[in-house]
Amino acid sequence: MPLSSLQKRIITSLLLIAALATALIMGGHVLTGGLAVFCTIALYEFYAMFWQDSSHLASRVVGLTAGAGIILTSAAVSPVWMLLIMLGAFWLFNFRFLLSYSAKPDRATYVDSLILFAGLVYIPVTMQFMTSMNSWEILFVLLAASSSDTAAFYAGTFFGKRKIWPQISPKKSWAGSIGGFSGCIICCTVYGYFFGHAPVLYWIVLAAMLNIGSQMGDFFESALKRKLQIKDSGKILPGHGGVLDRIDSLVLALPIYVLARQIHAFF
Repeated sequence: MPLSSLQKRIITSLLLIAALATALIMGGHVLTGGLAVFCTIALYEFYAMFWQDSSHLASRVVGLTAGAGIILTSAAVSPVWMLLIMLGAFWLFNFRFLLSYSAKPDRATYVDSLILFAGLVYIPVTMQFMTSMNSWEILFVLLAASSSDTAAFYAGTFFGKRKIWPQISPKKSWAGSIGGFSGCIICCTVYGYFFGHAPVLYWIVLAAMLNIGSQMGDFFESALKRKLQIKDSGKILPGHGGVLDRIDSLVLALPIYVLARQIHAFF
């Protein structure tokens, strides 16, 4: 008997949780390597949305190599290597534009350079923050993003009628948004109370900020896919779509948390 969409979604979620638990327990190079693989797949999906033909194979290779390099070098004491990789990829495409403009000025475009750099900032530069976080912090940010998504999904499914932003995401409702907001605050506050060391009010404010970031990150990817006329970023995760579809809320929530911890230590 074929599995339903919900069954596929649950099985995939359990496998992802098992992989995450293994990476967190092992830590070190295992966590960094797993993050590099995960981000490379997400970055591949991002580039595939824009570069859909074989003529951009070299561009994808450069972008994916740079993205993996950013993650693998981010755990180093100095961020110099990560910055050098970004600058190297940036100037490689700048020289490519220079040569193409010299050969055919009317057909030369700088768009590929912008796509390359946007992908690097959007995914690996953002996700590399995890290499400087401890396991409690990583789990907290993942909990914020996942509780926002899960609570929003079920609240929207059972109570959603009035749409919140139909031109961006036709299925998302105000009920789902409020449900995700409430679920995130409850889960993060309970987690912070037992495992962190900050006043309850701080956890509530932080959770609210992370939820807003999660929702806006989700809306951004939805707008991007609608513009490019794509339903899912990929098909690698049964019941969930692509890897980028799973981390679209995380890529904004993560830097918000990193910014917040510069102001106050939560763990």
